[in-house]
Amino acid sequence: MNKQAIKVENLVKTFGKGDSLVSVIKDANFQINKGELVALIAPSGAGKTTLLMMIGCVEEPTSGTIWLGDEKVYENRWLTKETRKIRREKIGFIFQAHYLIPFLNVIENVTLVPQTNGVSEKEAYKTAMDLLKYFEIEDKAYNMPSQLSGGQNQRVAIARALANIPQIILADEPTAALDSERSVSVVKMLKKIALDQNVAIIMVTHDEAMLPFCDRILKIKNKQVVSEDISKYKTVI
Repeated sequence: MNKQAIKVENLVKTFGKGDSLVSVIKDANFQINKGELVALIAPSGAGKTTLLMMIGCVEEPTSGTIWLGDEKVYENRWLTKETRKIRREKIGFIFQAHYLIPFLNVIENVTLVPQTNGVSEKEAYKTAMDLLKYFEIEDKAYNMPSQLSGGQNQRVAIARALANIPQIILADEPTAALDSERSVSVVKMLKKIALDQNVAIIMVTHDEAMLPFCDRILKIKNKQVVSEDISKYKTVI
């Protein structure tokens, strides 16, 4: 069985033209397998979110190749016009802010994407309740986001990201708005999800305290994506 969830080859991203050309990512090459939680680190402005959004079929690369699972989705151009469909069906997004819809309750927020994808209301509801139970917030199913704590809202956001049963989760600074205790809880949760659901997760983070809980670290250095030795962080757990 193919374990590959994400494969990137010779990926390049530039902005502008001529004298104003700015290179962000140069010849990125890496693979991430199902069941892995991989941290993506770099200084601010180094291209972490840009790389994440290229993998997520939101930002178009300049050149290179991207596979999501067995499907090659980009080779110097998008190979499908349905990039939105790929995002809906294959990818879950988690952001620093939870971005829950404030006028929908928790269960409505979590069922929205599956129902948009054509899943029946009954099936979407069952999946959502299973996820909320998994995250130990099923008692908040009919609460509004404004009635939840920051940590609870982030759990709902993670449940929403999983509701369409994605192959890949892209998490952009998911713990930045949380205190250290809640941050560790969320990252441990992401690690458990990667294993339990056989999902590949890329997590952008600035917080070195979160790195010991990851399987691998990718670092953007001099516009290249390189592997960072994780063993020096593991000793602090």
